[in-house]
Formats: sequence, C-alpha cells, structure tokens
Amino acid sequence: MLCEKCGSEIENITCRQCGNVIMKLGDFCYLCGGRCVEPRGDLSEGTEAGDFNARILCSDGTCIGVIDEKGICKVCGKPYTSES
Repeated sequence: MLCEKCGSEIENITCRQCGNVIMKLGDFCYLCGGRCVEPRGDLSEGTEAGDFNARILCSDGTCIGVIDEKGICKVCGKPYTSES
C-alpha cells in the first residue's frame, strides 16, 4: 500500500487477530487493537529471573525511577531513603 500523505510504500501485514490486511504502522492493528507482531525482546533481560518484584523504587514520590546497586535512583539521581 502507498502512504496517503507522502506516497511511499508501506509494508502490508495480516492481523493475527482480525485477519484484515493492514499497513504495518506499529505493533498493533489499527482496526481491532490486536497485536500484529511479536514483542521486541524479552522483558526479563537484564534482571535476574525477570523478578520485577525485587526492584526498589525511588523514594521520591514524584519519580518513576528504580534504585541501582549503589543506592542511587537511575532517573533522578537522588539517594534512596527508606521509609521510617
């Protein structure tokens, strides 16, 4: 199929969930919302046995970071302080 805006060729794929032939614009079907492609990579990479429950979250209530092995948040850089 051709892109309606730029005219370049876009790969077509068949949605595994609804069976429609669609342009590959992302990982999900824009008609039904089903996943059209396999996820990229294993979520357990870089963690021991994929145990996300072992993570220590940043103690700053507004940060979404995770504490590294040095006790520092990987996002904001603040040291971890345990709740008393």
